Amino acid sequence: METVPIGVRISADVEHRRNRANPYRARVRWFDPETKRRMSLSEAKQDEDEANAWINSVLEAAAAGLDPSLATMKLAAYGEANTELALRGLELKTRDPYLSGWRLRVVPALGHLPVRMITNGVVDRTAQNWIADELGRPTVKNTIAVLVRVMEQAVRDGIIRISPARVTGWQKLYKQVEDELLSPGSLALPDSETLVELADALVAASHGEYRGWGEVVLFAACTAARIGEVSSCRVGDIDTTNWLWTVRRQTTPRTRRLGRQRHQGANEPARSPSSRRSARSSPNGS
Repeated sequence: METVPIGVRISADVEHRRNRANPYRARVRWFDPETKRRMSLSEAKQDEDEANAWINSVLEAAAAGLDPSLATMKLAAYGEANTELALRGLELKTRDPYLSGWRLRVVPALGHLPVRMITNGVVDRTAQNWIADELGRPTVKNTIAVLVRVMEQAVRDGIIRISPARVTGWQKLYKQVEDELLSPGSLALPDSETLVELADALVAASHGEYRGWGEVVLFAACTAARIGEVSSCRVGDIDTTNWLWTVRRQTTPRTRRLGRQRHQGANEPARSPSSRRSARSSPNGS
């Protein structure tokens, strides 16, 4: 793997380009001592501080004799070029699950990040997400193992100093997840203020900041209703005198269309085997 000799001069600049999502372009340029060609590398950032930080990371890598283009290489590209080297010595029966973990989990989760920007915290949170997605222990173990091998290869190549992929304690998270499944109450929100904060965050993240999404969250939480029942609620179902909501139907997903099922009330025959619950009243949390 070629590197830039220590002492090669690198020039850097930040250009502000208006009317762009990432208006600050950070750029470094240098002359290849062998080909005498001028090389350049650039990346767009949201603000000037991020641009300068990127330039500093490239300069530090170059001072250590590392090619600037290699210093900013994304994990997916680095893995594609070095997977065989990182997995050398493994038996074939071990390589297959390792490569599967790399393609299906590591690359989608971390492949867009430069190798030098991957930290212990990033790997730890990613492993927790895999566990939250209910992936089995062997699957997560093989996925972390292949990530460890690739990152250790990056250490040998001089891209990073310490591998951030050696996370500990992740197997204990399985017991925590199991406990939460057995005790759903442990996931409950602590108070109404937290519920309102959650609803407001959903509105802020939605397209056009549509307030209705937050109202749906508040309504469902205060009535303990299912989303299918909430989506089928009609104005006539709510008694505004006593503030009671009579749940009579629910919207359920079906193939190619949404179907409505009615709860069996005193004068309402059941329309399908899955809708045999009686109509019930729920106090409105307004």
